Amino acid sequence: MTEIVHTPEALQQTLAGTREDAGLSLVPTMGALHEGHLTLAREARKLGHPVVVSIFVNPLQFAPGEDLEAYPRTLDEDVAKLEAEGVAAVFAPSPETMYPHGPRTTVQPGPLGAVLEGKTRPTHFAGVLTVVAKLFNLTGATDAFFGEKDYQQLALIRQMVEDLHLPVRVHGCPIVRDEDGLALSSRNRYLSAAERTRALAIPRALATGSLEQARALLDDDPSIDIDYLITTAPDLSELPADYSGPARLLVAAKVGNTRLLDNVAIEV
Repeated sequence: MTEIVHTPEALQQTLAGTREDAGLSLVPTMGALHEGHLTLAREARKLGHPVVVSIFVNPLQFAPGEDLEAYPRTLDEDVAKLEAEGVAAVFAPSPETMYPHGPRTTVQPGPLGAVLEGKTRPTHFAGVLTVVAKLFNLTGATDAFFGEKDYQQLALIRQMVEDLHLPVRVHGCPIVRDEDGLALSSRNRYLSAAERTRALAIPRALATGSLEQARALLDDDPSIDIDYLITTAPDLSELPADYSGPARLLVAAKVGNTRLLDNVAIEV
């Protein structure tokens, strides 16, 4: 049976019996769970460790005017899905529990946090890294699982773990897509039927494997507002002019009022 806990103290009591095991896997989420999240939980279970899923809509990663209040909160449905996946515990704290003194001490992302998503949302990644570091400490996880859809987030979490010598292995899992090709996201529910149809141009553009072809395809629909469309090295560094080899093609675009992220591995 999946235990639901809301405080660090209750979490410690729930996890006390796992301390002698070989490890503990963590899947951090903001809830409104879809098949992508459940895939992370399944991948985590493959290690044979108990799995903890956190459900916390983290206010630190939302800037003023973003969708913090509107972000979907479906705890009961989420817990039922996770219980069916054999998750050991769900940690669902309140903001007051996670930040009893407010955002007093934070983890700063450095230069990588100021580009792409960080250029549009300059406070976002400090909020992400701060809450992830807290979750690592609270759970004592040996392994943590994140999706590649939020590719820059994954890169920054790996950077934080390396730079701060945190004793956790970070696992990146491939993007899970709907049957029509759209990358699964909790924010997809904001799309109207017409907007979702237009949004399908995004995965089609990435599937070309070419920055130029992707740009041409997306430019065909002026209702898709592109924030960035860029090719980088796998670590998100800039590609040298004469580079050839593995790379990443990344896009952020608004369809209606919904901001969508997607990316794909390519060869250049």
